[in-house]
Amino acid sequence: MTKKKWSLVYGLILLVIAVDQGTKIWALNNIHQLEFHGFFGFVLHRNPGAILGTFADLPPLLRVVSLSTAGAFLIFLFGILQYLLPRSLMILRCGMSILLGGILGNVWDRVTEGAVVDFILLRGFGWTSPAFNMADAIQWVGYAMVVYSLTAQAHLIWPDKNARRNFWINPSFQLKYCFILSLIGLSFAIISGVFSYSYLQITIDDLVLGSPQLMERRFLIPFFQTYLVMTFVFLLALFVLGRVLSHRIAGPIYAFEKFLEDLLEGKDRDLRLRAGDEFKHLEEVAEKIKIKLEEARQIKKEETPAPLD
Repeated sequence: MTKKKWSLVYGLILLVIAVDQGTKIWALNNIHQLEFHGFFGFVLHRNPGAILGTFADLPPLLRVVSLSTAGAFLIFLFGILQYLLPRSLMILRCGMSILLGGILGNVWDRVTEGAVVDFILLRGFGWTSPAFNMADAIQWVGYAMVVYSLTAQAHLIWPDKNARRNFWINPSFQLKYCFILSLIGLSFAIISGVFSYSYLQITIDDLVLGSPQLMERRFLIPFFQTYLVMTFVFLLALFVLGRVLSHRIAGPIYAFEKFLEDLLEGKDRDLRLRAGDEFKHLEEVAEKIKIKLEEARQIKKEETPAPLD
């Protein structure tokens, strides 16, 4: 993609965060009591959880650590998807940017303040919504853009003419690649987990007077369970990423081998790799080989003496 398009993709993240934080500052300075204006209402509410209060029942320390880490994981996932997506899917890319910006806006509140500022209400037909903020509202725009792109532009995401028949082209190489990538991720997860678990345990032992076992059970067991789930999702994402990346490596080599086999069998065709494949220069190499082979055949034909009558 061009620099202008990349600037749009990443600029939307910063724009959403700026709008979210700006409206929250306005709410903190101007909203002092519950008030409604038609369908819209305003009330100042601090939400310790994620969207619409989810995760609010977790212990405060675990809630901050878990949701902040989840935000970091989403940045990692966002980067992977932006790398893998076709260049033409700007609606999907921008929708993902809007989603990530809204999530990070709330994560920032959670890290710095321990709770998210919600201040918008909707009311109608005897129903009143939970309090939410601009980040939550803007995220729905991102959801709509993502859903639209996944449905209306599915042919660009999974083009029939750009697909290979086999899920695994070179299973031994690709599985090895996936497991190595997952093993590296697991190593980092174990190191981070041991450090975080030990740090939390030592901190609890130092801060809690008397017997800290109760606090350890309250914090460390949920932390360990949450960390296992996040590690599993992280490793699964790495395995899928390894499969896609190895496909882009093994696929061109396989296609080039088939091209050479066809040339040796006398089948004249071009080499066309998929969009996103590595080793795109093999198309030029294949074209040069085809030209040289054709020249060699022509020379051999000219050197062959004509049959005598």
